[in-house]
Amino acid sequence: MKIQAPANIYLRRAQVILLLAAVATTIVTTPVGIILLASSGSHVVAVVSGVLVLAFCASSVVGYVLGSMFLRRSASIVDTQNQFLSAVSHELRTPMTSMRMFLDALLDDRLTDHAERDRCLGSLRTEMMRLDDLVGRLIELSRVDSGRQAFEQLPVGGEEIVDAAMHAFAAIRLDTPADVGVEVEPGLQIVGDKTALTQVFVNLLSNAWKYGGNPRRIRFVVRAAAKNRVAFEVSDNGPGIPRADRARVFGTFVRGEAAIRSGTAGSGLGLAIVEAIVARHRGSIEIDDGPEEGCRFRVLFRRHRAEAGRPA
Repeated sequence: MKIQAPANIYLRRAQVILLLAAVATTIVTTPVGIILLASSGSHVVAVVSGVLVLAFCASSVVGYVLGSMFLRRSASIVDTQNQFLSAVSHELRTPMTSMRMFLDALLDDRLTDHAERDRCLGSLRTEMMRLDDLVGRLIELSRVDSGRQAFEQLPVGGEEIVDAAMHAFAAIRLDTPADVGVEVEPGLQIVGDKTALTQVFVNLLSNAWKYGGNPRRIRFVVRAAAKNRVAFEVSDNGPGIPRADRARVFGTFVRGEAAIRSGTAGSGLGLAIVEAIVARHRGSIEIDDGPEEGCRFRVLFRRHRAEAGRPA
């Protein structure tokens, strides 16, 4: 059986070969070009030949620099893929291990009490739902990141997005008490896919609900912003996100310290999907401190052209 070297080793080898080829070519040909120019006198052919040789040396150096940049970029992508696969394997293994333990207990008839069997079946169902949600989110993130997810580009009002998001969010929080305040400036429109945009704010509202304080207070505000943009803001009264974590919480399988300490279930994919959808809509997202406490997610989209003439 032939064992192949990892892709990053091949990239390192290619970088070394490129370096040797560029350096060897430059070392050999540069003196030739200099000699041709120095000894050319009034010979036009020698002058042109010397200039061409030195231009070739310069192009070799430039080619090496560009090639090194592409190789480093490729090595970075390979490293990211390896980390992603490692994280996926870990996240999938946890529910699968639990499911195997529950199934073994059921198949070996170790649970004779009906109440214990029911609890085991309930746990098994929970783990299966968790696994299904994780796989579904991974597929969704892959489609968005790869550009295979088609998004409509149609004018949609801020009120429409808020209404759809709040309707879906109501089903998630069910009867759990929460003070949810909504404030929408009328007449604002953006261009995008209503379903995808709704999902963005359902994810943000769900996070605010998961990590909110006691009692929970959530604010969803839509207002005009500077530079002909529309700001969608979701804030909560939870522990907030430390500044050191704010740049990394949008990574795949990354969860903030507050989320980990609280023990709240989560896959670490929700914010990654949010950022991917926002990026595909040419928007931006930022995190800052909430108006009271907790944190505030601020998503900015360019205002629809029909609205662009209005003062911000």
